[in-house]
Amino acid sequence: MKQYGLIGYPLGHSFSVGYFNEKFKSEQIDAEYLNFEIPSIDHFKEVVEEHPNLCGLNVTIPYKQQVIPLLDELDPQAAAIGAVNVIKVIRQPKGKIKLVGYNSDVIGFSQSIEPLLTPAHTHALILGTGGASKAVFHGLKSLGVQPVYVSRTKRENILCYNDLTPEVMARYTVIVNTSPVGMYPKVDQCPDIPYNLLTSNHLLYDLIYNPDETLFLKKGKTHGAVTKNGLEMLLLQAFAAWNIWNE
Repeated sequence: MKQYGLIGYPLGHSFSVGYFNEKFKSEQIDAEYLNFEIPSIDHFKEVVEEHPNLCGLNVTIPYKQQVIPLLDELDPQAAAIGAVNVIKVIRQPKGKIKLVGYNSDVIGFSQSIEPLLTPAHTHALILGTGGASKAVFHGLKSLGVQPVYVSRTKRENILCYNDLTPEVMARYTVIVNTSPVGMYPKVDQCPDIPYNLLTSNHLLYDLIYNPDETLFLKKGKTHGAVTKNGLEMLLLQAFAAWNIWNE
């Protein structure tokens, strides 16, 4: 039986294990999907070595960047992004294993947000600077939208929340939350942006899908903004991951 799995920490909220095992059951695929909740990236090689039927892995927080030095090869797009969320495990002769990293987050995000973009959406704020934010940055640029990161700490080429003036908010009409702020169970929290400056010209996209509608999205909707959560992105990136493992 082929095995696939997810590495990350913690994994209590994992969507992938249910999605893939249901897929295997409904399509009568002889495979199983496992959660590998590892407290440190140092345990990554153990997961690969101790599961000889392992064919592929998904990677989630906090290992999308940490895993890169442990891989043998990177897909060009994953290399450009600087984050990996899919690993193809290639079994070679004499027991050798080749690990190739890919990024399906960028595929899922781009396909999910593209139908919502209008000619007025030329600039975007990306809230957060973690591994997922890098795929979002790459995806937005590929769609002709100029992104900039927003962080709690001001750094070169990165805005902080105090920089979100009326002028900035009027220009950057796409706002993507890639941070965990507002995720279950802390549903009463939201990124610290000036929501009173939002208009019907704004598009708010949240990578979070639990809850269905975060406080970030609720506040955006109150001011007439178009809103979308991360569930479709999750489904599309999972579909892309399956294609990568089986190409």
